[in-house]
Amino acid sequence: MKVLIDATIWSHVLRRKFRPENATPQMRVMELAAEERVAIIGPIRQEVLSGIREVEQFELLRDHLRDFEDTEITIDDYEQAALFYNLCRARGIQGSHTDFLICAIAVRHDYSIFTTDGDFTHYAKILPITLYS
Repeated sequence: MKVLIDATIWSHVLRRKFRPENATPQMRVMELAAEERVAIIGPIRQEVLSGIREVEQFELLRDHLRDFEDTEITIDDYEQAALFYNLCRARGIQGSHTDFLICAIAVRHDYSIFTTDGDFTHYAKILPITLYS
């Protein structure tokens, strides 16, 4: 099963120096990459690359991410994301549109989601998503 890696994990892996507290996400992404199980979508790629002031750093991160092909996003994914948003909101759970798009794509492709964003644990109570641990 592929794993859709959220921006929170990419931030640990690509932007931070290797430290013991970052070692687990870094090691897991390296293992997933070696097994060719990494999935990424354009909105996550954009989020990871946004806000980098130094052109050289931007280009370095961009080039690292180019090793991973984007999973295509379809009209059905956007519609499913809107439905997921509505289902969660009806149950008092708020989230971003990108989070629900991640959930929709993960469900369609049977991907698990690798994130440190605690909101996904709330979504998992309502939506048929699997969180990577």
